[in-house]
Amino acid sequence: MAEKLQHAQARLTAKFGETLLENSIINGELMVRVAPANLLEVLAFLRDNDTILCQQLMDVCGVDYPNRADRFEIVYNLLSVRKNLRVRVKTRTSDESPVPSVTGLFPSAGWFEREVWDMYGVFFEGHSDLRRILTDYGFDGHPQRKDFPLTGYVELRYDDAQKKVVYEPVKLSQAYRSFDFESPWEGQVRHAGDAKNSA
Repeated sequence: MAEKLQHAQARLTAKFGETLLENSIINGELMVRVAPANLLEVLAFLRDNDTILCQQLMDVCGVDYPNRADRFEIVYNLLSVRKNLRVRVKTRTSDESPVPSVTGLFPSAGWFEREVWDMYGVFFEGHSDLRRILTDYGFDGHPQRKDFPLTGYVELRYDDAQKKVVYEPVKLSQAYRSFDFESPWEGQVRHAGDAKNSA
């Protein structure tokens, strides 16, 4: 297994050289990081090269690192059944920069890219049907971004009287919460004193 991974890694290095921003073996998987401009070429090589043959795209997902200039990392998980290899390809992008769609290479990427678009707001250039897939079409924002408000802005529910789904501003009910504005340390001291007095 390790020999296969090293051979695949060597083939990638020979083909792309310095184009690869990272090319390493981590936990029994080949991990490659590329610029968005080189993404399609690298994925096509991984799919078609007779040493690697990663013909299945298992997943596309996003990760948000808000402190980076290119805050979003898009991860492509590939599988070669014939060679028993797993390859992870990563690329980074910002709010404004699109990533090329890989649906031409892997048709299954269509749903995954829609999910990343919906959750993170990463635009996939060349995607034929980039619509929201997990949130409502009128939803404002992208909920997996780290700076997205935890409660959102609006909530929706089915109104039986109106016989339709209605949107309402989020209201956080405090009716069942008991607020104690006393310092927790003062409370501990007082309770400890009460315990001494009762003894």
